[in-house]
Amino acid sequence: MRELTLKLENMHCDACVRRVTMTLEKLGTKVEEVKVGSARLQAPVTLGTPDILQALNKAGYPATVETINV
Repeated sequence: MRELTLKLENMHCDACVRRVTMTLEKLGTKVEEVKVGSARLQAPVTLGTPDILQALNKAGYPATVETINV
């Protein structure tokens, strides 16, 4: 399994963290950590990266890939 680190836009509070977490969990991606202050997310990835980026964008949190660890 790969680990993905994303930089997210529009992350401002704990409610944002919950929404991002729920968005990814609905896709079947288990989220390990979401940090509001740095607006970064780390999660083990079982889906393709485009699926995750599209879901986050639709939820209002555009994201860019920082790292993918295999």
